[in-house]
Amino acid sequence: MLKGDIVEILSVSMDKEEVRKLNEVQKRLGFKSRSKLLRSAITSLVNDYKGMDALSGHVESVFVLTYSEREKNHVSDIIHRFESTIRTELHQHHHSGMCVDIINLDTDAHTTQAFYNSTKRSKCIYSVAYALVQEKK
Repeated sequence: MLKGDIVEILSVSMDKEEVRKLNEVQKRLGFKSRSKLLRSAITSLVNDYKGMDALSGHVESVFVLTYSEREKNHVSDIIHRFESTIRTELHQHHHSGMCVDIINLDTDAHTTQAFYNSTKRSKCIYSVAYALVQEKK
């Protein structure tokens, strides 16, 4: 944001626990305000989406998903919709009650984008990270 830019104010509803976590992240990362932290998070999300949206051709990618073990059936339903494109899947239970899935997709860009959108949209999945292994146009 440049000095003199017109700023639009957005209102965000969060419960007390979400605000507590946001404040903790703000403090740990050294952001001077929650607004700056949220702008940074939104920029990161937009850049992630732009990278995914720009894909074309055949894509091999790796996704890492984290979620609560009690949500494993919901997440499994999402993953099974893409079963034919999954080359490798690794599932790990963590002692804290969290699950981590590492999924290697080998498919066209459109299906990779659909997988990304489905996982990012899910309220059951805490985090989604991806890396491209190879893109063949």
